[in-house]
Amino acid sequence: MVDITHKKATLRTAMAQAVVLVSSEETITAIKNNTVPKGDVFSMSKAAGLLGVKKTADLLPDCHPMPIEYTDISYTINGLQIQVLITVKTIYKTGVEVEAMHGASIVALNMYDMLKPIDKGVEIQNIKLLKKTGGKSDIGVAT
Repeated sequence: MVDITHKKATLRTAMAQAVVLVSSEETITAIKNNTVPKGDVFSMSKAAGLLGVKKTADLLPDCHPMPIEYTDISYTINGLQIQVLITVKTIYKTGVEVEAMHGASIVALNMYDMLKPIDKGVEIQNIKLLKKTGGKSDIGVAT
């Protein structure tokens, strides 16, 4: 791991996204009506995403274990696309970009797993960092 002992703890934030594309309006209806056979897609995926954020350092060897002080997971449905947005915050010596992207990835993977029995055309797209603040560099909203 990179030596961060010389750095000062500051507020660090990151926002990441993943997009889950389904192949039919029936899948969106099943999600909204909570009739997916494996359960409540949004609640289960949120729980998986929270675990993903917290467990990032356990799975990615160069990530520092750190206190995660805030995580928000939200969904927006636009046609057949579900946009997953994750915001992560901490006060620490290093940023939370990878934690946010890892959480978004896990949310999308959980959604895929829950939806595959009813929709064989589910795709995961556009996992990316949208914004980060704190530390030496801030990155505004990505285009």
